[in-house]
Formats: sequence, C-alpha cells, structure tokens
Amino acid sequence: MKILITGGAGFIGSNLADHLLAKGHDILVLDNYATSRRDNLKPNSKLEVQEGTIADQEFVARAFISFKPEIVVHAAASYKDPENWKEDVFTNVLGTSNVVKEAIKSHVKRLIYFQTSLCYGKPQTAPITIEHRINPESSYAISKTAAEQYIALSGLDFISFRLANVYGPRNISGPLPTFFKRLKDGKKCFVVDTRRDFLYVEDLVAVVTKAIEGQGTKGYYHISSGKDVSIYDLYQSVVEAMALKNLEPVEVKPRLPDDVESILLDLIGRPNLIGSAASKRLLPGMRTTAWSKPSRISPEPRNRIEIVLRRQPDSRCRRRWFCRQQSGASPSRHDPLPANCRGGQPVVGRKGKYPQGPPGCL
Repeated sequence: MKILITGGAGFIGSNLADHLLAKGHDILVLDNYATSRRDNLKPNSKLEVQEGTIADQEFVARAFISFKPEIVVHAAASYKDPENWKEDVFTNVLGTSNVVKEAIKSHVKRLIYFQTSLCYGKPQTAPITIEHRINPESSYAISKTAAEQYIALSGLDFISFRLANVYGPRNISGPLPTFFKRLKDGKKCFVVDTRRDFLYVEDLVAVVTKAIEGQGTKGYYHISSGKDVSIYDLYQSVVEAMALKNLEPVEVKPRLPDDVESILLDLIGRPNLIGSAASKRLLPGMRTTAWSKPSRISPEPRNRIEIVLRRQPDSRCRRRWFCRQQSGASPSRHDPLPANCRGGQPVVGRKGKYPQGPPGCL
C-alpha cells in the first residue's frame, strides 16, 4: 500500500513509518524538520522523504501527484511556541487544508488525523467521553481543532484519533524526557500534584495500523492507556527505569488554580471498534525507550551541537565534516576543514555520528 505521512520524521510519524516499512508498505514522508530529526528515519528502498512545509500548497500538490497515495496519515503539527499563532495557523490550519484538498483530488481511501486531547479544554467529566464538549483554550489546541473540523467537512473517509500523552523512543518533549535529562545531568526535579494519561508509542502505532488496514468507521476515537498516573508516580518510574539510588525526595508542588487534577480519556464504546486500549505498562515501556541515548534528548538551544556538511571542491579536501557548538565552547571532537571548502547544509545531530550527506557530496 502507498501511504503518505506528513510529519513523518517526528516522534510519532517516524515510529509509524518504521512499522509500516517493516510490513512492506511504500512510504512518502513530508517534513520540514521544525520539530523532528533527520536521523529518525533510516534509508530504505521503500521510503521517500521530501523536505518542505505543508503550508506550501504547490509542494503538497507535487507530492500527491507524483506519489499517488492510497492512505494519508496527517501527523505534522506546529506546537513549539504557544505565542506563535501565525505558525500554528499556517501549519495546523492552512497546512491541513492543503493536505485535505489534495487528498480529495487523489481519491485517497482514508485520511488519519492526530488530534490533541487539549481540544476539550478543562474537562467537565472524568474520564473524558468522546461526546464531551469541544472547548480548546490554547493556540495549538484551537488550530488543531479547526483542522479536525476541516477534515470532517471534506467528505473524506477519515478517522481522527484524540490522543493521550504519548511516550517512547524519539520523544523529546513532555515530563518523561524532562525528568530523564535532569536526572541524568544530576539536577533536581519537582512534580505537580496532578494525574495524566500516558500511552506507549508502540500501542498507538498498533491502533493506527488497524485504521490504515480499514478497521473502524468514519469519525472520532480516543487512544488511551485507560488509566491515569500521578506525576509523582511517573517520576518514580523514571528513577526506577534509570536504576538510580539514594536520591533526595522529590519536591511535590500544589496545582495552580487553572491546573486540572486529572486528564483521562474514556475508552468505553466507539474506540473499542478498533481496540485502543494499551498493552504495555508504564515502566516496561520506559525501559524500551531510547532515552538512555543522548541523541534522543533535545538539548537547550545554547548547547545544541550543529553538524555542518561541507561540499569538497577538490581532491585536496580530505575531511567532510566539522562540529561547532553554538554556545562557543569547543566540542570534544572537532574536525577542521581546509579554508577552500565552501557551501554546506546544516543538520542537527549528535557529536560523533554524522548523518549521510545529500547526493553529490563527496
């Protein structure tokens, strides 16, 4: 099957792409790498990656025309800056509109969308039912909800998955990787007296695969673990997964006035048509993540290592790469280049592991 994944180099998109490639599907990934990593996807004869933004209608149209997808999984989203409303609208609303319009023209069999559970705002019920009123209260949630409504307006066969907090390999945002990074660096953490719903990415991928294969009917679904976890217990699970001993007790802070005590998605009824209950418990899920590998943690911008690929103009250039640290500190490994090297393509990555250069580079 030919499957197009927007945001396919991100956390969820790349895990899904890996799974689908292993099943023999042809995959086209569209990604602008704003919140993803180039090394999340490994070379594969059945994988094509096109770099660009879905807010560019011509870019999206060319991708659909050349690839002719049967299924579209729309995972691309803007979420980094809560104050950047313009980018949220461009990517989440305009970008979705572009994807939907091209999906209609291409007669795709199904479009699968990932919606945030923040679309409900402050929950009025616990757990949150699929019939709960929609009341987004942030730029991200508002733009994601507008996108979901455009998809529903399209007439396409669609499934919109409203997600719990997803964790697993390649996850670089949220409390779990934050706890890991601070503990790894010997820094103290604090937790808030709240409870949240956490879903392992493999369980999400398993459910999405069922939808790709035709299970479920058009509409909205929850994907959830079916159980909320206190942030305190979450922290303790990270400590246990990292096998840390003799730590000081973590500080527990009270909820802020606008904090919700618990966010848990209800699995009763419609979601069971696909089967969206989680199979992996929290601690085993954390033990199988890649958080123990530094490359999976996104450092603060001032400490980011940038690897720059240099084109080599003649045979006198013997080294292709050099590292430089944006903070000004010298990295532990530094490969100087001859002065006559020029050009280059910036690629964010980790020290000591250089991503493959684009075609034509020596």
